[in-house]
Amino acid sequence: MTPRRFHLEVETAKGLHAIAVTQQQHGKRLTELLRGEHLPLNIRCGQRGLCDGCVVELLAGSLVHIASGKVVTAGDAPLSVRGCEHRLGDGGSARIRIPPRSLLAYEPQVVSEFRINVPRAHDPLWQQVEIADGIVNAGDLCHAVAAQQKRRRPVRFDPRLADAAQWSGQHRLRITTEYHDDHWLITGVSDKPQPAPLGVAIDVGTTTVALLLVDLANGGILAHGADFNAQIHYGEDVVTRMNLCAHDPAMVGQLQDAVVQRTILPLLTNALVTAKAAAGQLRCLSVAGNTTMLHLLAGIDPSPMGTVPFRPVFLEHRMTPAESVRLALRDAGGAGPTLHLLPSAAAYIGADLTAGIFASGLVYDDGPSLLVDAGTNGEIILKHGDRLLGCATAAGPAFEGSGLANGIRAGDGAVGHIGFDAEPLATRTEVIGNAAPIGICGSAYVDFLAEARRIGLINRTGRFDHDAVSKSGELFLRNQYGLALRVTRGQGNHDIIISELDIARLLQAKAAIAAGLLTLLHRTGLQPRDIKRLYLAGGFGMHINVPNAIACGLLPGFAPEQVQVVGNTSLAGAYLALLDSGVLDGLTRIGKQLEVVELNLDAGFEDRFIEQLALPE
Repeated sequence: MTPRRFHLEVETAKGLHAIAVTQQQHGKRLTELLRGEHLPLNIRCGQRGLCDGCVVELLAGSLVHIASGKVVTAGDAPLSVRGCEHRLGDGGSARIRIPPRSLLAYEPQVVSEFRINVPRAHDPLWQQVEIADGIVNAGDLCHAVAAQQKRRRPVRFDPRLADAAQWSGQHRLRITTEYHDDHWLITGVSDKPQPAPLGVAIDVGTTTVALLLVDLANGGILAHGADFNAQIHYGEDVVTRMNLCAHDPAMVGQLQDAVVQRTILPLLTNALVTAKAAAGQLRCLSVAGNTTMLHLLAGIDPSPMGTVPFRPVFLEHRMTPAESVRLALRDAGGAGPTLHLLPSAAAYIGADLTAGIFASGLVYDDGPSLLVDAGTNGEIILKHGDRLLGCATAAGPAFEGSGLANGIRAGDGAVGHIGFDAEPLATRTEVIGNAAPIGICGSAYVDFLAEARRIGLINRTGRFDHDAVSKSGELFLRNQYGLALRVTRGQGNHDIIISELDIARLLQAKAAIAAGLLTLLHRTGLQPRDIKRLYLAGGFGMHINVPNAIACGLLPGFAPEQVQVVGNTSLAGAYLALLDSGVLDGLTRIGKQLEVVELNLDAGFEDRFIEQLALPE
């Protein structure tokens, strides 16, 4: 019997795609079919049906709800369904439309800019020095290098190299050395000039990855790149990804492949092309990221961090050949670069935070000062005297659009800012890239909470004011999310809304961050007014309206003049460590000094969280 074939037609903003589906593929979720056709959807909750990131519109034919077996058939109007919950129907064909916000294929706006508040030495992790003749053996070579570079740590000779005596009598030798935690290692000896050495600084975030291609000789940035972390195809947050690894050990390799092969390698390849450089010039890579991301990059199961006692496999600085993580970057016959994973402090206070503490200057502040990264995980660090306290809040990725009716990450077509005209009520929007709007990103949600509360459109609990609704009925609608405000219209005249359910989820996210912040202050007997400087880090912080962040209670009790936006301090710390080996010692000290506050064990955290669920008066 000839195997039966099915047909799926897919409409996107870029045109129509016809997909032939085999009988073996027929039972797959729409998300899995579309991923195979390079049309990945926003499966932010790990395909658990907890968000609307993968919603598609059924235009013709039928689909089957996988869990219940219920057949859904297209009607006169498009029918919205979750791609992770449905498969192709038994009728043989279907036609769907993917709203732009449900695709991962739009251009991200990933922040690679940063502010560095500390000086650095020029002492890269990989160096090239010249030594005059007179070398007789490896010992002489080590002493000569140590003297020229003024090394306090021992200099050792890599035993895999040929006997150093063969270079005796050479007029001038070019020596390459690499940083190790307790020594410097001579890894190459030659009488010929070496190609210009390059390094790479990388920030591996839960949602995004950013990198810099750097000239190790002078610290100049030759190229940069940024993109979504391809791991988001498997789940939005670290907990989801840890759970995937706990239930299926093969997921560790798949998630490693997603970040290495499908994210870092393409970014690095493009950066080399931009700089007109070769992979053989790469000598070392410095990587910051949260502890889960570094484990997955190293190919190590992070799932032990998902359950008590939240124990990571490693926290210390880790060196490994880039090839060991399947990042093949060597030229034929050449040695590949070394990968440096920067030191972390705890399971939920990673190298992205130790790097940020250093690069922002917080570690050297007289204080009291704070570092707040309100990104996917929501980490907060307090410096008070000689103490460093840190916590991670369960804010979730709401401020990156997850779980919200029209929420998306920042990128072209995202509504980046929202304002209101009060009489008559009207919305004002600012769209990133001057493109047609496709959704709303985190900075606009912060604006909405502050501005809507200011004009009385919503009350302290986030409910819409009935008088405002009755006066401006055309701006409001009711749907499966309840009462919602029509912010604007997008492509295809599609309503872009903020619902009361959205507001409730946003209030939970901002309450988690605010309560964590206030808990650290309470631990040290401080008030917001006592803080000399609040460093606001991360891409979300880079584009946020600071007065609105204060007004909505995300940064409760602070004043705008206390806040300094510092951008991607994780990438900044990776850049500093690449060019100044002494930074690694500083990061290690930070990791050991930091006191981790477990918010779930703090007696007052829950009460503070409940208090912060309301908007300020």
